[in-house]
Amino acid sequence: MTVVYVLAHFDDEYCALPLIRRAVAQGRQHLFVHVVDYRNPKMGARRHRETVAFLAAEGVPATSQIHLGAGTGWWDGELHRHVGPAYEALKAAVRSAVPGPIERVVVPAWEGGHPDHDICSAMGVKLAAERGAAAIDQICLYQGKDLPWIFYRACTPLAENGPAHELRLPGREWLSWLAAVGAFPSQLKAWAGLLPGMALTFARSGRFRWQSLEPRRIGEPPHAGGLLYERMFKTPYAVVRTAVDSLAADGKAPWGPPGTKS
Repeated sequence: MTVVYVLAHFDDEYCALPLIRRAVAQGRQHLFVHVVDYRNPKMGARRHRETVAFLAAEGVPATSQIHLGAGTGWWDGELHRHVGPAYEALKAAVRSAVPGPIERVVVPAWEGGHPDHDICSAMGVKLAAERGAAAIDQICLYQGKDLPWIFYRACTPLAENGPAHELRLPGREWLSWLAAVGAFPSQLKAWAGLLPGMALTFARSGRFRWQSLEPRRIGEPPHAGGLLYERMFKTPYAVVRTAVDSLAADGKAPWGPPGTKS
């Protein structure tokens, strides 16, 4: 069976590398879907090449990767404006690529760090429900619960998302993972800020952690208080909430708008 990743941006997969390596070693099939488009086509093409090469080096061929947003105008940071057509395209693309059973769907955590990440969380949850109630895993990228301004925690599970699964990695695999960020030279400036936070998180916990995603969570705010993307990207939660709830308008999403039972 196939593991389907629904990701917003090229390089989001980096934060799931231990899961990818484990599943490849177990002989699982993968499908990676990257949803957004990029205003700068040269940069978008460069980032695409980096991700294709990164995943191919980990045993996931280019034929198992889809850039869903290519040429759509679903710009990075604005996926909430296009959630309806993006979801329909996602559903069609996955149906074509994986006509059989889906073992699980992996999405960015519902954590309030980036609006595109939360939109992909919701789309992945609905996809899983429509494809036989596949299990859903969420990978932590970054979130700013209880922190001021643009400060954030990297790869840190939110308590609101339930207990974390843990995978102990030998030292050489930690080093290999950290070194693998070199596969994304176009984004080294961004990773210069994120990678130290990741390394600190891993040093403290000694384990890679991820969580299951209960569908009902999509009907709730990621956490109390202001969200990181409200402060950093000036995208109000209410805007993301409206986009996410629009996915539930057909009655097929396993959550409901706030105030309804899921």
